[in-house]
Amino acid sequence: MSTNKKDARQRRARSTRLKIAELGVKRLVVYKSNSHIYAQVIDEDGAVVLAQASTLSKELADSIKNGGNVEAAKLVGKNIAEKAKVAGVTKVAFDRSGFRYHGRVKALADSARENGLVF
Repeated sequence: MSTNKKDARQRRARSTRLKIAELGVKRLVVYKSNSHIYAQVIDEDGAVVLAQASTLSKELADSIKNGGNVEAAKLVGKNIAEKAKVAGVTKVAFDRSGFRYHGRVKALADSARENGLVF
């Protein structure tokens, strides 16, 4: 059975989300495209977005030349941690959406941890 990369990533993402749902904690969801990276803190039931940040958001777009690099991911990680603290969230489960934990995804996670989020 042949699957493409997108199907395999989505299968890994479903598996991760099922495990996080058992924990019953808020989750920090990361999505990346070639040009940008996005992060959201979502409530336990998945219905409410408590905080969001991306390389397209107004407060970051001016300071970022290229949204598809590690430096941009670090800024998004810092921004999402600050917004989550304002929303009263300090503890989250990290949902990498099936992406490998390296490069931009790792940079975002490390930056969020440094700025006060507990995984």
